[in-house]
Amino acid sequence: MKLWQKNFEINKKIEIFTVGKDRNLDLFLAPHDVIGTLAHIIMLETIGILNINELNSLIKELHIIYDTIISGKFKIEDNVEDIHSQIELILTQRLGEIGKKIHSGRSRNDQILLDIKLFIRKEIQELVFLIKKLFNVLIDLSNRYKKILIPGYTHYQIAMPSSFGLWFASYAESLIDDIFFLKNAYNISNKNPLGSAAGFGSSFSLNRKLTTDLLGFEDLNYNVVYAQMCRGKTERIVSQAISSLASTMSKISQDICLYMSQNFNFFSLPDNLTTGSSIMPHKKNPDVFELIRSRCNKIISLPNQISIIITNLSSGYHRDLQTIKEIFLPIFDEIKTILLISTFMFKKLIINKEILNDKKYKYLFSVEVVNSLVKKGVSFREAYQKIGLDIQKGCFSPITDIKHSHEGSIGNLCNKKLSYIMKNSIKQFQFEIVNKAINKLLINNNFISFE
Repeated sequence: MKLWQKNFEINKKIEIFTVGKDRNLDLFLAPHDVIGTLAHIIMLETIGILNINELNSLIKELHIIYDTIISGKFKIEDNVEDIHSQIELILTQRLGEIGKKIHSGRSRNDQILLDIKLFIRKEIQELVFLIKKLFNVLIDLSNRYKKILIPGYTHYQIAMPSSFGLWFASYAESLIDDIFFLKNAYNISNKNPLGSAAGFGSSFSLNRKLTTDLLGFEDLNYNVVYAQMCRGKTERIVSQAISSLASTMSKISQDICLYMSQNFNFFSLPDNLTTGSSIMPHKKNPDVFELIRSRCNKIISLPNQISIIITNLSSGYHRDLQTIKEIFLPIFDEIKTILLISTFMFKKLIINKEILNDKKYKYLFSVEVVNSLVKKGVSFREAYQKIGLDIQKGCFSPITDIKHSHEGSIGNLCNKKLSYIMKNSIKQFQFEIVNKAINKLLINNNFISFE
């Protein structure tokens, strides 16, 4: 079944090529297509396209379809082009002519746009709470090991004293910035394109404000041409936010792979969380973090892939946009899996509390000695030169009593402030507004007229 079918059969090779992977990918969008259709038909009743009995019959059947999707039993038949066609076919088979009315006032163009935006909103919500769980683990580790010093590095050279508290909290704060980025992407996704139809609106007196409210959107994509232009642009912006998160996860994974090596020995993992070598019996490899690093680096490339696909497309719909679904929709499961396994692995890290006992780290404290002279009235440059000469002569004596107290330093991590910022940032998404609207659509089996 094809919603655009006329009095001829399309060539089978062309059909296979143009449909591509849509049947499988549309399963990601299936529940959202039902939700969008529920809002659309409620609106159609208010403008006289459906009567109240037709509306309630459609609502009941759509709820049944939704339950089938959630149970994992739903499928798109081989002779059906996409999720939109499958749902309309089921409704037509069960309700006859009533099922054929649901497409009035919309196109597959605004339908898929709506599905993608609903999908993005739900996925970002799940992503945010997984980020919060990882954030909490990092803050907990930071507080627990805040007094355990480790060497800090620049240029891969021993630099100045750091601490496990400082290191863990640094990535916790990085996650806050990733939340900020996701919030901006969420704002752009949280606008209703329904009613833009094929990109030029409709001669029906559609109530776009009603569907916006029913679906819990913050606002409309007002201009119907621009609503269509959001396709591709929205996915690119969201993927940029996800790539920022992936960058954080890639960098922390690289640190762990480095710091688990014998040359660093900052921490280790239980044997059952590592892998070995087929030839070297002593090996304990951090394969999980190596795979996180590589998968995150793949995600980082996603915005560029989408940008290349949409570059030089004029306004209006183009079939090129279908390709984006293949690389965009599955990425959420991948990044969520990365966050879940990372949270699990961080809880299992075994901390080495005796790192700085190694004599090679004594030069970490050179700046501390310089600063001690400055506090006694020696100019910084003169103190710097004196300690530099002491190091060259081999007569340097470190000061290991660290007393950093300013905000964000070893002695003042500001973790309570970071936790407050994270909590407040998540509140600003206002997920409860969306959840309340969607739950109302999925719970109510009968509606009285909205007129």
